[in-house]
Amino acid sequence: MNDRFEIPGRLKNTSLALIAVGVLTLIAGIASLLMGHNSNDTDRARFWAVLLHDSVFFTLITAVSIFIQAAVSLAQGAWLVAYRRVPEAIGANVWIFGTIAAVVMFLIVFTFKDSAGQNTIYPWVTPKAGDKILLGKGAFLNKGMFVGFTLVTVALWAYFGNKFRAMSIAQESAPKNDTKIYWKVFRLSGVFLFVYALTQMSTGPWLWIMSIQAHWYSTLFSWYTFASAFVSGISLIMLWVIYLKNQGNLELVTKEHMHDLGKFMFAFSVFWTYLWFAQYMLIWYANIPDETVYFKLRQQGPYSVIFYANFIINFCMPIIILMARPSKRNYFTVTFMAMVIIFGHWLDYFQMIMPGPLKGHWHINWYEIGIFMGFAGLLIFTVSRTLAKSNLVPANNLLLKETMVHIA
Repeated sequence: MNDRFEIPGRLKNTSLALIAVGVLTLIAGIASLLMGHNSNDTDRARFWAVLLHDSVFFTLITAVSIFIQAAVSLAQGAWLVAYRRVPEAIGANVWIFGTIAAVVMFLIVFTFKDSAGQNTIYPWVTPKAGDKILLGKGAFLNKGMFVGFTLVTVALWAYFGNKFRAMSIAQESAPKNDTKIYWKVFRLSGVFLFVYALTQMSTGPWLWIMSIQAHWYSTLFSWYTFASAFVSGISLIMLWVIYLKNQGNLELVTKEHMHDLGKFMFAFSVFWTYLWFAQYMLIWYANIPDETVYFKLRQQGPYSVIFYANFIINFCMPIIILMARPSKRNYFTVTFMAMVIIFGHWLDYFQMIMPGPLKGHWHINWYEIGIFMGFAGLLIFTVSRTLAKSNLVPANNLLLKETMVHIA
């Protein structure tokens, strides 16, 4: 089967326009800091925090596509084969967003300070002399560990993202029914899931996000960030699959496959809510000041609007709209909900990151929107280019017949 994707001019122009908006927004943000007479510590913290928010968010949701490939390969599932090229293309570009995130985080750690000489985004970088909590965590929260874990995480995710795609493409030219590459992917999938457990499920979110409020910690935090990233990553795959279907590609994909993706969107919205409730309820019930400081700022402070909107968008809307079977098989409904879920969990990461350096107030205006648009444009541009480089049907895949049976 020959199913090639040619990038439509409108998609290419849209992605380039979004990238241009992002670049111009970044330049305007830099100019406002350098030339603005009223710029202060809050403005500088906001400038870096927004870049941190978007770069980490897009890194984590693209890494989800690698996780999905590995999990399905290890389970020897065939349902993904019909559109496997989509998560392959997304995962193969994780290195771009990971590199941007690493550069942003390193600049924050090594260069950012307020007028008092304090790093208000990562306070563990400049702990005060009497701060026993931060000084006690110094063995883990230090620049060397931060740089080391970040570089290793991004490098490993980039390696596996490109390796899975390369082996999938190599399978097309392998002898018919040859299982050598298949079992190699199977073994590497197990290795990646171990790597993913030590990065996304633990150290990455601890260092990149939770250490923004380093006095507070939660043993559920990495799982919580994973659930948020996972449902966003599934929604991103859904959007690309629907777009390719509308372009006349992915003929093997039917409503059965769409229904599967819709079920994941629904199920992991509920899973995210379970983790949200588990983390919140235990801290609320215990009512220990060292723990409640995290939610007090978000629920009762200036971020209360974001806090409740987060719950409504990410739980109430999916459970009301996606619970019914027909809604998960309706292209318009799942497209709308995929965009809602991605925005909702972008908002979720916003309220994870922003209250730390910006306790007194929050902004979502031209700078936040412009930077988000830039990252979205970069994602569209890079993924579309990757999709156009190979056949969209993974020919010679050993499970191709099984995925075709799935459409019957």
